[in-house]
Order: sequence, then C-alpha cells, then structure tokens
Amino acid sequence: MDFQKGAKLDPSQVEDRRGTRSLGGRGMAVGGGAGAIGLIVVLLITLLGGQGIDLSALQSLDGVAAGGQQQGDIHEECRSGEDAESSATCRLIGTVNSIQAYWERAVDGYQPAVTVFFSDSTDTGCGFATADVGPFYCPADDHVYVDLGFFQELQARFHAEGGPFAEAYVLAHEYGHHIQDLLGILDRVAGDRQGPESAAVRSELQADCFAGVWAASAYARDVLEPGDIDEALAAAEAVGDDRIQREVQGQVNREAWTHGSSAQRQRWFQTGYRGGDPNACDTFSGGI
Repeated sequence: MDFQKGAKLDPSQVEDRRGTRSLGGRGMAVGGGAGAIGLIVVLLITLLGGQGIDLSALQSLDGVAAGGQQQGDIHEECRSGEDAESSATCRLIGTVNSIQAYWERAVDGYQPAVTVFFSDSTDTGCGFATADVGPFYCPADDHVYVDLGFFQELQARFHAEGGPFAEAYVLAHEYGHHIQDLLGILDRVAGDRQGPESAAVRSELQADCFAGVWAASAYARDVLEPGDIDEALAAAEAVGDDRIQREVQGQVNREAWTHGSSAQRQRWFQTGYRGGDPNACDTFSGGI
C-alpha cells in the first residue's frame, strides 16, 4: 500500500497493549468459542484434539510463537502518511483507518471497531486470549485483536509470502466479521461451526469477500502497489483448511473445515476485489 504524503492517520482507532500484563483467568477467547471469530484457530484446535486443549501446544507446531514488543506511543509516532511509509506499526494504523473509512461510506450507521495490538495475552470481551489464538474479532466488545507476531507466523508456520498487503488482508478479513456483526449475519453461525457447507465456513468466506471489496476501493484510490493483491492471495491460500490439514496431519478432512479451502478463500477474495460490491458477497445462498 502507498500512503499519500500529508495524509492524516487516526491512531485513536487502535489501542496498543503490547508490553502490558493482562489480568487473565476469565475463560479463553478461541475463534468460534466464547463468541470470538478468528482467522485460523478453530481449525488448529480441531486438528490438535478438540475441546479443552492447552493452547500452548499450538506453539509446538514449528517452534514459532507470536509476540510483539512495545514500540512507544503510537499517538505521538503515527500521525501522517509519511509515518505509515516508514513504520510498520503506523502502516497498520493507516490500514485500519482505510478499512473503516470504506465501511463508513458503504454501511449506513456504521459503528467503528477498535483494533487492539497485544503481545502474549490480553483480556477481551470474549474472555482471556493468548497470542496462540491468532487474530480475531470479538462481537462482545466490537474489537479486533491481533498479536503482531502473527504476521511472522503467517510466513514461518503457514508459508505465506508475507508483505504489507498480506497483513492488510488479515485486518480486512477481521473487519469483515465486524460488518457481519453489525448486519446480524454472525447470528447464523451459532450451532453450525464445522463442515464444508457449514455456516462457519460461509461466514469466513464472506469475510474474505468483504476484504476483497475493501481492496477494490483501495485500488480505485490508487493506494495499491504492484504485487499487493498477490500477497493477499498468498495469505488466503496459506490459511485454507485443506492446506493446513495437509501440513499438520498429512490428509484432508472436509468435515472438520471451519474456514474453507485455499481455493475457496482465494476465489471469494477475488469476487469481492473484482466486483467491488458487498452485495456480491452472499456466501449463504447456494454453493460455495
């Protein structure tokens, strides 16, 4: 992404909890559990043994743990487009600003959602969450939570190409869940959280499509750079259910799917990107 010089960043849309200790002990926010909607964690928990698993086991998949370091006061450091071009943290703030600016125009009565950067663990409206959960949206407090170390894991554990727009895709996907929450779509997921045609999979693919719609708006504003969409598609491929299952257990079990295949995730992101219309993201009707 290319941020214009002189553009104003709004760091108030982000809360930086990195380097702070959480109270903990109030349950666990894990993807579909406790009301949180995450990018990949439901699948991983399923593969590693189901309910009640110690989430620290996720770190043992390749020895890479998510984790970030406190980077100072983002309200002082992240003020302009120049800051977004020179600082990874400020770039993420600019991305959050861009995503929310689009949805404020596209959805009547849009209510902003705060993004929380944390390290190791944090308390959320959906319970206590560790970095192993991965990025997720919590409808109980309308916050998106992300340990920035996840973006390193996306490359090391899931073999994505990485890059700034892979990170943008992750954030846009989670804000897609926020849109679903505002529109009442998330209510359809309750009780149907697993399987290739499940409401959970349809919800995740719609969030991918919404991410693509935002990307189309960024392209229309000449914000995207060559290779950006390729980075997003590589990230979508890396976190497909079938891709992760093959790497973790050596075979594919469609009945355990919670997010959709790599091909589905890429296809629905492209559907949103090519059409630029949220109305094209109806994953709940017909086949997916």
